[in-house]
Amino acid sequence: MQHNRVFARLEDVSLSYGSKVVLRHCSLDIVEDAITCIIGLSGAGKSTILRLLNGLRKPDSGRVIVDGIDIGTLSPRELIEFRRSIGFSFQFAALFDSLTIFENVALPLREHTRLPEEEIRKRVRAALEGVGLADVEDRLPAELSGGMLKRAGFARAVITNPKLVLYDEPTTGLDPIITHVLTDTIIRLRDRLKGTAVVVSHDLESIYRMGDYIGMLFEGAIIAYGTVGELRKSTNPIVQQFLQGSEVGPIPVG
Repeated sequence: MQHNRVFARLEDVSLSYGSKVVLRHCSLDIVEDAITCIIGLSGAGKSTILRLLNGLRKPDSGRVIVDGIDIGTLSPRELIEFRRSIGFSFQFAALFDSLTIFENVALPLREHTRLPEEEIRKRVRAALEGVGLADVEDRLPAELSGGMLKRAGFARAVITNPKLVLYDEPTTGLDPIITHVLTDTIIRLRDRLKGTAVVVSHDLESIYRMGDYIGMLFEGAIIAYGTVGELRKSTNPIVQQFLQGSEVGPIPVG
């Protein structure tokens, strides 16, 4: 698969929450039409990268560029407009309990477009079908399993045909079969949208299946980046320890 153009990039980004340094001179390229996976220890700042890419956080220094736009320069109103081109699938699906699955998925269309009801219905049905949930539109979130909720969250994230979709821990806490289904769904959605995706995950098997590129975040910076094959062959002892899940190595355990 030949990917060239960089769709989004973090350039020398540093960010702290109070006294806690989360990112330190972090740079990362997100290649267009590819799935880039970000791996790293818990609390390493992987989800923060997603929040930087959709403008929910601003870096203390450095630049975040998405589709040619330095999003640090946008006004609040421009930022809202910009976010319409980005889909975000939250770790816990973040659906509204009181709304049906149909209404949850329709929400971005109702908020950001003036489409007629007929067209909204058509698009929501297509989105739910696209994630294998054709028959749940009238149910409430509480009536769905964890894996179905995640897929409903995916449908909502892609309903506006975004250029970039961000997935935060899409398979955490789910069994291997559902994990497989979700991984395949992310691949299918990328192919259908012909878009770019960034996935934060701990699930190496899933990453090896769907990732075109992987970046490993460690102590605030991307310390390794490449294709799945390149990363698995990395000679960096930190990368190898992480990929093998070994207690022995430079990453302290405990």
